[in-house]
Amino acid sequence: MENKKLEVLRLLEENGRMDVSTIAKMVDEKEKKVQSMIDELEEENIIVSYAAVVDWSKVNEREGVTAMIDVKVTPQRGVGFDEVAERIYRFPEVKALYLVSGAYDLSVVIDGNTMSEIANFVSEKLSALDSVISTTTHFRLKTYKHDGVVFGDEDDDDKRIVVAP
Repeated sequence: MENKKLEVLRLLEENGRMDVSTIAKMVDEKEKKVQSMIDELEEENIIVSYAAVVDWSKVNEREGVTAMIDVKVTPQRGVGFDEVAERIYRFPEVKALYLVSGAYDLSVVIDGNTMSEIANFVSEKLSALDSVISTTTHFRLKTYKHDGVVFGDEDDDDKRIVVAP
C-alpha cells in the first residue's frame, strides 16, 4: 500500500471526523485524490466503520457493565477457531471478539445492564457451546484509556510539586 494511503488511514483512525480538505493539506495531496483514496479504502473494507469514543461514566442515565471473557475452546478440524468464533460473535451482546495467544484462545468483550445479565450470558449462551472448555470473566471497573484516547479530568495540568535547589 502506498505511503499516502497509510497516512490517510492513520489520520482517520485518530479522528474519523476529519474533513477531506484537512487531510489533503496534511498529506500534501489534492482533495479529489484524497476522497478517491478514502472511497477506495471503504470499498475494499480496509476502512470498516467510523466510531466515536464515548466516556460513558459521564452519562448519568447509563450505568452498564462491560466484561472481558477469556474463553478456552476446542478448535474444529479443518476450520480451526473460525467456526466457534463465528457462533460467538453472532450473539448481539458481543461487542468484540479476538483470537489471542496464551492460556486462553478467545477474548470476548460484552456489554450488559447488570452483572447478572452478563452471568446469564456466560452460563446460558457461551458456556453452553460444545467447543467451549472454560471461561474466565473480568469486569471493567474503570477506563483510563481506550482507542488511544485518555479518559479522566479535563484539567491536565501537571500536579507535581516543583522542587528547586
